[in-house]
Amino acid sequence: MSTDGRPAEGCVPRLRLDELLDELQTRIDEARGTRDRLNGLLEAVMSVGRELDLPQVLRGIVEAAVVLVDAEYGALGVIGDDRKLAEFLPVGISDDLRARIGDLPSGHGILGEVIRHPRPLPLSELSELSELSEHPASYGFPAHHPPVHSFLGVPIRVRDAVFGNLYLTEKRGGAEFDAEDEAVLSTLAVAAGIAIDNARLFEEVRLRERWLEAGTDVTSSLLSGVCENEVFAGMLERARDITSADTGVFYLIGSAGEVRGSVALGDCAEAHRGMVLASTRGTLAEAALAQDGLVAVADVQADVRITVQPERWTGFGPAVAVAVSTEGRLSGVLVLARRHGRPAFATAEVAALPGFAGQAALALELADRRRDAEQMTLLEDHDRIARDLHDLAIQRLFATGMTLQSAQRFVDHPEASERLAHAVDDLDATIKIIRSTIFGLRQHDVAATGAKLRSRAVQTLDEATAGLGFVPALRMEGLIDTDVPPAIADEAVAVLGEALSNVARHARATRAEASIVADDGVLTVTVTDNGVGLADGGHLSGLRNLAERAEKLDGSMTVGPRGSDESGTRLEWWVPLAPPTP
Repeated sequence: MSTDGRPAEGCVPRLRLDELLDELQTRIDEARGTRDRLNGLLEAVMSVGRELDLPQVLRGIVEAAVVLVDAEYGALGVIGDDRKLAEFLPVGISDDLRARIGDLPSGHGILGEVIRHPRPLPLSELSELSELSEHPASYGFPAHHPPVHSFLGVPIRVRDAVFGNLYLTEKRGGAEFDAEDEAVLSTLAVAAGIAIDNARLFEEVRLRERWLEAGTDVTSSLLSGVCENEVFAGMLERARDITSADTGVFYLIGSAGEVRGSVALGDCAEAHRGMVLASTRGTLAEAALAQDGLVAVADVQADVRITVQPERWTGFGPAVAVAVSTEGRLSGVLVLARRHGRPAFATAEVAALPGFAGQAALALELADRRRDAEQMTLLEDHDRIARDLHDLAIQRLFATGMTLQSAQRFVDHPEASERLAHAVDDLDATIKIIRSTIFGLRQHDVAATGAKLRSRAVQTLDEATAGLGFVPALRMEGLIDTDVPPAIADEAVAVLGEALSNVARHARATRAEASIVADDGVLTVTVTDNGVGLADGGHLSGLRNLAERAEKLDGSMTVGPRGSDESGTRLEWWVPLAPPTP
């Protein structure tokens, strides 16, 4: 240093060298920082691209952005079909603070600016104000939200569509987000768009696989003979699981367009079960039938089309409905709904629902046709058996009876002749029984109107077995399933049950026999037992009721001993098969 305070000549080069070295060090540090940031960006892009689960991809994008741009808070907003935020994933906010903030944003105000104008948007471009809450576009800024002095938002594009936006706030150190931050975030957004697109495609493929698997299960269940209501419940359960629906309802639609029942699972399912309506008018099913394809409802509890029992949908919001039908047959309508406040059904979630419903409808139609084919096969077997009985068994029995009758005149011994006569009578009775069986096998020629008298009589005897302590015998002859009107059949079943009940209560019998015979325009019900018989002047409860049933139909009833030399009782109840006289 010279005496006048100026640096000595030898010191000047050294000072300049120090300055150059400091500047070089600074530039080296900046280069290292840039290198580290680029490495971090590269690692973030690679990590985002590795994940295929969409929720994990979205969260990974926000976390990577916060670290790379050195921000305190970050968030990713997913834009819905209504151009508002359908989802909002924040990072850097504790659970306690998030609870105090309340409802997450829906896309108004500043965040809406990025949605309406999908391009990088720093706070400095919005305003010179010191806080985001002071901006005129700020909308409903929450009271407990941390102050936001710096803001940067960039769009995330998937092909040509904007999937969502990436938001960062509060640059650490109080600085503003700069052009380099914007470039880093935009680069990450591009990579994120590719990763999101891959994740969405993967999710769509996985959803299609689940729908196909569910449709296959429904088809297998129906074609294996599982009860239809059980199949409907399984179909609803699978559809609810795939779409994350809170409730599912399947309306069974009849041939005349009436609602003939419903199956429901999930929340408030009891309010939707067992619905029977004259038509689908005023229900969500009507809307589904009026539109070819899927019907989506934003708020089912407020839908003006639902006028029949709208209170059933209270508390529910998004809903979808689809007809379960083929070109030739309508089976029903499938409805899925979510609770109010939950997001609407995404297109990818329900894109395969119409195909699933169509596959279920086709399976129902195939199951019906298979049952019809099986029924036809069974009826053909009945016809074959009936022909064989008529052409072979009856003819041989008849020939045997004729042979015995012709041989009877050559027998001189009275006892042997009587036995031959009994044998001929037994053959005649056997022929009648076989003919009655043939008539029963051919009963499908008459339209079915419910359970037939034969099956009802068998069921009545089965029910009486427990009280009797033994199995009674049953004989049926004639066209009792075709010639007996339903009203008379009802009376005959009641008489049979009451007569066997009297035997169980009073006769102390060990054997009983019942017969139902339709012959010459008369239906006769006979019940005999080997019990103690009727005492002189005795009266069994219920006999008067049975007699009145016969009298109302112009018939009659008799009760007496089973035979002159046999113990027990014989009850005979008969009515004409023609309508009673006025």
